[in-house]
Amino acid sequence: MPISANPLFISAAHKSSGKTTITIGLLSALKNKGLSVQPFKKGPDYIDPLWHGSASGTPCYTLDFNTMSRDEILQLVSRKMTSCDISLIEGNKGLYDGLDLDGSNSNAAIAKLVDAPVILVLDTRGMTRGIAPLILGYQAFDSGINIAGVILNQLGGSRHESKLRSVIEHYTDVSVLGAVHKDKRLEIVERHLGLMPSNEDGEAQKKITDIGSIISSHVDLDKIIEISHLHSPNYLKSPIKSVPNTQAVTAQIRLAYINDNAFGFYYPGDLEALEEAGAELIEINSLTDKQLPENIDGLFIGGGFPEERLKELQANHSFRQSVCDAIENGLPTYAECGGLMYLCRSIIWEQQQVEMVGVIPADAKMEETPQGRGLIRFSETSLMPWPVESPIGKSSKSKSNINDHESIISAHEFHYSHLINITEPLKYAYKIHRGSGIDGQHDGIVYKNLLACYAHLQDTKQNHWAKRFIQFIVRSKD
Repeated sequence: MPISANPLFISAAHKSSGKTTITIGLLSALKNKGLSVQPFKKGPDYIDPLWHGSASGTPCYTLDFNTMSRDEILQLVSRKMTSCDISLIEGNKGLYDGLDLDGSNSNAAIAKLVDAPVILVLDTRGMTRGIAPLILGYQAFDSGINIAGVILNQLGGSRHESKLRSVIEHYTDVSVLGAVHKDKRLEIVERHLGLMPSNEDGEAQKKITDIGSIISSHVDLDKIIEISHLHSPNYLKSPIKSVPNTQAVTAQIRLAYINDNAFGFYYPGDLEALEEAGAELIEINSLTDKQLPENIDGLFIGGGFPEERLKELQANHSFRQSVCDAIENGLPTYAECGGLMYLCRSIIWEQQQVEMVGVIPADAKMEETPQGRGLIRFSETSLMPWPVESPIGKSSKSKSNINDHESIISAHEFHYSHLINITEPLKYAYKIHRGSGIDGQHDGIVYKNLLACYAHLQDTKQNHWAKRFIQFIVRSKD
């Protein structure tokens, strides 16, 4: 039976300290001890959660101040922790890093919000006595943060470990929960956003097993479990219940979504929201399936790294043609980032140009540096096919693209591609207020019943896009 416990927050002093690898190892090791483990990740992020989900055997949920209210974060953590023995939240970058000067959207802010003891992963390369003021500074900077222990990472050997343990014991009151030495088996190939997605790495499960074994032998798992059960936050003693969505669509909609080695960026919460709105999710593969399934009502193509699978995507001509035909025939379709690239005429990367679906009259060209990165804010134009104001059973499309809806929606973008050789005027669903989008001013290409954008949406109170998309499919079907 699940035990009442704190979530534990895994953070670091700075980016690239190895906390993601340590988190993967902890999740795997705790699972192997017979515990049900619930992972979370401070977002926005897709890649790390894929690894965390694979390591724990449980979907990893994203916590993001830019798209979620504090109550929503508490509600999600509370709901998911009622069915687990222990929970780990991995931060991004350093513990106190964040966009705002006051730290209101930092990792520390989430740790305080959910009352999570912090385990600090420290990259010890080149460090000896200097580790003490580092720890003391992190403790003193915010008295509301409980740094319950540190895990020393990238140790140079037993002598290095012994020195650091002596320094920490002499100058601080922080427990050393683990000491992980340099080991090539802990390395995971990096890609654009961070780590290579586990859905793309054929040896991912073996890698996870190896990392879990190493972490199990170098980290005091029993002490970590003990820390998580020192006390239970009030919101876990009386879990916050979500308000039922009385407007959920009851009709069953067959929604296909591509989930393979080219496209795999989906928030578990968004997939659940689609199901709650009335969708039957049908997983399909753009690399091996010959065509779209029959009798589907809609299509969802998430982000990913299609440029890594260009030859396979091009070779599967029949599938690309079935996607093209379906969209031309009015199939309601939503595509994000990598999905947008796939729907273009071609993708250009590393001196090669490879044919894609072709419903978007442009080519997606990959560059060496990001073309759009970070927080994006936009408002909907009157051409948005499933706008916020649209009631069930009605469409609010108009011929004008001038009058934008007032509400500003927050999302994120991270793309190395941009569109070139645009041969026809494009219609846009989004007006950009911050970020890059497609041309710095617009995002969300609208063509027939297709919406394709660089923005990655998250289904939250500020933007229940999943329900609106399903309602649009229902209207289109009727």
